[in-house]
Amino acid sequence: MSYPTTTPSHSLASAEDWGEEAPTAPALTGELVTSLDDPEAGATTAEYGIVMLAAVGFAGLLVVILKSDEVRELLLGIVRNALSTGA
Repeated sequence: MSYPTTTPSHSLASAEDWGEEAPTAPALTGELVTSLDDPEAGATTAEYGIVMLAAVGFAGLLVVILKSDEVRELLLGIVRNALSTGA
């Protein structure tokens, strides 16, 4: 499967116009340049994934707890009490 490539909307000068200080190809095309020398490259993405897994697990635990009859009655009692004291 091939994906479409995007190019910058502005026109770029040719390499001859830059002389000896022509920028590299990734800078011209807007591609993301990453350094392979960084030992922590991708650490933020991994941490984000772990946090998302923890959040999903916590949400699942809350669903199980909130489905119990005792918790449902407790929450309904709190809502009824809050609505009845406003009048």
